[in-house]
Amino acid sequence: MQSLRWEPSKKDSEKAKIDIKSIKEVRTGKNTDIFRSNGISEQISEDCAFSIIYGENYESLDLVANSADIANIWVTGLRYLISYGKHTLDMLESSQDNMRTSWVSQMFREIDVDSIGHITLCNAVQCIRNLNPGLKTSKIELKFKELHKSKDKAGTEVTKEEFIEVFHELCTRPEIYFLLVQFSSNKEFLDTKDLMMFLEAEQGVAHINEEISLEIIHKYEPSKEGQEKGWLSIDGFTNYLMSPDCYIFDPEHKKVCQDMKQPLSHYFINSSHNTYLIEDQFRGPSDITGYIRALKMGCRSVELDVWDGPDNEPVIYTGHTMTSQIVFRSVIDIINKYAFFASEYPLILCLENHCSIKQQKVMVQHMKKILGDKLYTTSPNVEESYLPSPDVLKGRILIKAKKLSSNCSGVEGDVTDEDEGAEMSQRMGKENVEQPNSVPVKRFQLCKELSELVSICKSVQFKEFQVSFQVQKYWEVCSFNEVLASKYANENPGDFVNYNKRFLARVFPSPMRIDSSNMNPQDFWKCGCQIVAMNFQTPGLMMDLNIGWFRQNGNCGYVLRPAIMREEVSFFSANTKDSVPGVSPQLLHIKIISGQNFPKPKGSGAKGDVVDPYVYVEIHGIPADCAEQRTKTVNQNGDAPIFDESFEFQINLPELAMVRFVVLDDDYIGDEFIGQYTIPFECLQTGYRHVPLQSLTGEVLAHASLFVHVAITNRRGGGKPHKRGLSVRKGKKSREYASLRTLWIKTVDEVFKNAHPLIRDATDLRENMQNAVVLFKELCGLSSVANLMQCMVAVSPRFLGPDNTPLVVLNLSEPYPTMELQGIVPEVLKKIVTTYDMMIQSLKALIENADAVYEKIVHCQKAVFRDTFRIPGFAPNHSVQPFK
Repeated sequence: MQSLRWEPSKKDSEKAKIDIKSIKEVRTGKNTDIFRSNGISEQISEDCAFSIIYGENYESLDLVANSADIANIWVTGLRYLISYGKHTLDMLESSQDNMRTSWVSQMFREIDVDSIGHITLCNAVQCIRNLNPGLKTSKIELKFKELHKSKDKAGTEVTKEEFIEVFHELCTRPEIYFLLVQFSSNKEFLDTKDLMMFLEAEQGVAHINEEISLEIIHKYEPSKEGQEKGWLSIDGFTNYLMSPDCYIFDPEHKKVCQDMKQPLSHYFINSSHNTYLIEDQFRGPSDITGYIRALKMGCRSVELDVWDGPDNEPVIYTGHTMTSQIVFRSVIDIINKYAFFASEYPLILCLENHCSIKQQKVMVQHMKKILGDKLYTTSPNVEESYLPSPDVLKGRILIKAKKLSSNCSGVEGDVTDEDEGAEMSQRMGKENVEQPNSVPVKRFQLCKELSELVSICKSVQFKEFQVSFQVQKYWEVCSFNEVLASKYANENPGDFVNYNKRFLARVFPSPMRIDSSNMNPQDFWKCGCQIVAMNFQTPGLMMDLNIGWFRQNGNCGYVLRPAIMREEVSFFSANTKDSVPGVSPQLLHIKIISGQNFPKPKGSGAKGDVVDPYVYVEIHGIPADCAEQRTKTVNQNGDAPIFDESFEFQINLPELAMVRFVVLDDDYIGDEFIGQYTIPFECLQTGYRHVPLQSLTGEVLAHASLFVHVAITNRRGGGKPHKRGLSVRKGKKSREYASLRTLWIKTVDEVFKNAHPLIRDATDLRENMQNAVVLFKELCGLSSVANLMQCMVAVSPRFLGPDNTPLVVLNLSEPYPTMELQGIVPEVLKKIVTTYDMMIQSLKALIENADAVYEKIVHCQKAVFRDTFRIPGFAPNHSVQPFK
């Protein structure tokens, strides 16, 4: 228990030994110079590698285990040894009387009311299930029976010792135990200071103090002793990590958290297609429950396909098909009841009107009588250039439909027909469809009363982008068939984005989707299309993306688009295959640690109750960001599989990216779906998090989750720092310099040319600062995933000498804290202090330069507006803010 030995590669075995007392730290991952410069390092899993740092010169013994689990056991055991030395075994043996065992014993005594020393198997199982609801009854019973069998014990009575043993085995999650040992100062529990360190360094909780730590302990620690002493046991720590406080979704986004005062065209709007259908598009039933479901889910645009019905009552169904019919009046009643159930922001009724003049008047009567003042009928202001904001339109219902021209003086007029059903019916008999717009344009009569209900969502037919830029009014809305929208997205991505800055665009599924399958909404969100109509009745990947996406703003049905898609002067092409100008790429690091309580896939019976799970991590966004990675399969373990696999993704446009976790059952017949969770990148919480899994239809799977670690870094250039050492030396990647787009207007381009040198300097300064940060992390023995708080935690023990005198002190009196050496210190410590100083100096230079660049660009913008466009007053445009 005093030294570590290994089989040497050379004959001098005495040198193959490290004194336990000389070990400074046990470092996880490939975070030493030897690992970084080794040619085969790339082939070694980060989760299987660890290093022992020892001696005054901080030498390293670098080791690789066969699995992450074995590495965790070694790291945990060695950390015990460093803390307790030769007393480690005594410490472990005495843990039989520790706080956790006392608490479990107390649980046993509460059941054993007559103090007879044993309880029934049924009571024992129920008690453990109450403490850990995710455990299956059959698994607990089996564990007790196995224990009795190993002791040749007859009967089913359970003693206290047996109860404690089974509880420890079933309710201890090793991955959480390893984490607790890492942060615990005594390796048995977390006190308030240990918990503060974990919350601040790992979970990114700001402004943490001992009071907050105590609140968490009182909330999650099950034992009375732990609550009184301010100690968080392994069970309390597990309770905390599995609570909503540690879910991956940032709670800030559970309420409306975005600016809701922008024009309506600046938002993505949660939209439904043929809302009345609850099955397929051709023969399926129509039902008002379709509207109830969509509105409860936060949908803000529903569709009403209205036709003449019996007894002078209009009906809703898909024309030219065999879908059933529902009465228009009952749908308006339901809309009135549920319109603002999930959101107070405006609801758009997409009215596809095929009624006679007589029944159009009935429609108007029903809408006016039932919806009343909720109907927004104010005429658009011709002096304005943009639609009103969702905030201004709170509690209002907008009608999107055809409208008579302003010069129509009669009580009715002639307008073009919008008939998606006819298009679908026509396509039913066609195998090869070349032209998406092959349906002939029909005209029909529209009554003035219905026309007057349409204000800022007038339906018009799209011709081409250049025509729209010149003649389309901001209150006019075009609908695009999915096929046509895809064509524009691929052939005119820049024009499509610019078009959607001012006008609303609605995209509806191809008529070929008879089965109500869904298009990928990301294909159209990346072009800025606001109203992407989805078949809410069809679960699967596409609806997962839609539901996940609209969670990010309190599920209010509106999501503010990225600035690059809103600003008049910005340029963005939806099909970019590389980084986006003016947007810093982010590196997303995800470690899939473990899973909990995966259910057997529905309808699966080929393997009995056996589950062989694996996890896919998918990134959905612009083409440059789309990627996926998968873990290995864990055989025959759906209850508590350990994956321990890390992945890294570069995200070029974070505001449009989504992360989807999918758990599948590995089966030779065909892998089956277990659960999924989809989350916008902007809603991710970093640190150790649980991911609550959902079923195919969106319901939460009880007690089923993934345990993950998330880190986000913003190192530019798309990857980890280059490896050092001759064996893996690579050519240096050329820097990507931010630049200003050439407009080919000589007077404007000449003015902005003056800003180019400053922007080039800014890129160099940012790269220098980030390189210094990476080097500092390496010297602290951490990977590029680490944050600076973790660096300070890792390096601070080195600041004390053998007699506890400080070797380095932090001077906090300056705006930027500095490190000051105290006397003679080891060379490695000098290097850390020098690198820290370099990092601080480069940060200062970068901030000073950023201010100069900002001022320069604003100066250029003012000059252009004043001298070229003769506009005297000017407010700086937000397009320079992302750069700063």
